[in-house]
Amino acid sequence: MNELLNQLQRVSLLLIFSTLAFAQTKVEDIRTFTLANGMKIIVLEDHSIPNANMYFFWQVGSRNEYPGITGLSHFFEHMMFNGAQKYGPKEFDRVMEANGGSNNAYTTENITVYTDWFPSESIEVIFDLEADRIGNLALDDDMVESERGVVLSERITGLENSNWRLLSEQLKSVAFVAHPYRWSVIGYESDIKNWTKQDLQRYFDTYYAPNNGMVVIVGDVTFEQVRKLTKEYFEPIPAQEPPRPIHTAEPEQLGEKRLWVKKDITSPNIMIAYHTAETKSEDYYALELFNSLLSEGRSSRLYNQLIDEKQIAVEVFTYYPLAFDPNLFYIYAVCSKGIPEDTVEQAIYAEIEKIKSHSVSENELQKVKNRKLVDFYHQMETINGKANTIGTYELFFGDYKKLFSAPDEYQKVTLEDIKRVAAKYFKQSNRTVGILKKLEDES
Repeated sequence: MNELLNQLQRVSLLLIFSTLAFAQTKVEDIRTFTLANGMKIIVLEDHSIPNANMYFFWQVGSRNEYPGITGLSHFFEHMMFNGAQKYGPKEFDRVMEANGGSNNAYTTENITVYTDWFPSESIEVIFDLEADRIGNLALDDDMVESERGVVLSERITGLENSNWRLLSEQLKSVAFVAHPYRWSVIGYESDIKNWTKQDLQRYFDTYYAPNNGMVVIVGDVTFEQVRKLTKEYFEPIPAQEPPRPIHTAEPEQLGEKRLWVKKDITSPNIMIAYHTAETKSEDYYALELFNSLLSEGRSSRLYNQLIDEKQIAVEVFTYYPLAFDPNLFYIYAVCSKGIPEDTVEQAIYAEIEKIKSHSVSENELQKVKNRKLVDFYHQMETINGKANTIGTYELFFGDYKKLFSAPDEYQKVTLEDIKRVAAKYFKQSNRTVGILKKLEDES
């Protein structure tokens, strides 16, 4: 009992200190403007350290592709570092690092994001680098072929080395029949081999247009300084015709789907995916807490039952991605040696049914709320976390201002809300089940 009280006190102190840190950023501290070419700029001054962070959110991911050009979004994540008009191949990283900066990038089903960290004194160099690659990216034939080879190798080795990637790619292709979420971000091998120069140029012109991008800058900058630099470096880049909206809607799934994928592994892997709502949905916060109840931490339902108590799995986790359109909620488990996949699968369903039957206590729900709030507040303690969170809420929730109500949204979720979303989404007719099995298991 004393240990439990100590844990509760530690959580309470974390929440108090984190809340105070979050309170230092107010909604009125964030200022925005839009350039004449349609690029939206969001600025938050934070002079706590002499550094700044600049995030570029491009509204392009694998959902914007179609058969024949799958994987292009991810490919451009590579190409954006391979030379433009002023700064040639590999110069982007070299110049940035010489000026004390660093960078990263990632591509998802929905967006492609680039981020730069730099000393505030180097800000104009960073603007010059970014303006060059956004306005004048070089699609050099040799560089295109080099990166095509890199992406092909990444696809092959990724599927060989990651059971998750192999199984999820197969499962998505079965779970979705219409929506472009059905292919993986890296794309199909045959498409990667056959993109044309015209495909690349058309895709870049459409999706890397300033009116399809958003910039979030947080750190030791001033609003007027950012306004001046964006007008000088970014505003001359011309807008383009807006991309055609994604209008394909996934039809309702009418029954359970099952698939088996063969691989020479020591024990079966299981993936169960349920169709769920997009991030803007009113069910988002309840689903996020349901996610935590299932698999976040050693005391979570699935970890406790499958790994600690029954010892029928060696790994279990859940994944609920941010998404513009209705997507999937994933449950993944690796069976213990000698344990059949059916045993683990049924144990997962049993825990979901317990939640549906209202077996969650107020204390258990509050515990996962506290964990979510601590994680959220930690994100808002750094300039990088602030920039990422601001951009995420602007795109996926429709308004960055909604991040300030997020703590209340988590707290408002009730036991009835958890039970409701469990019953609404986590039913047999709405799920797709994938089993990765040993080769000799084939019957």
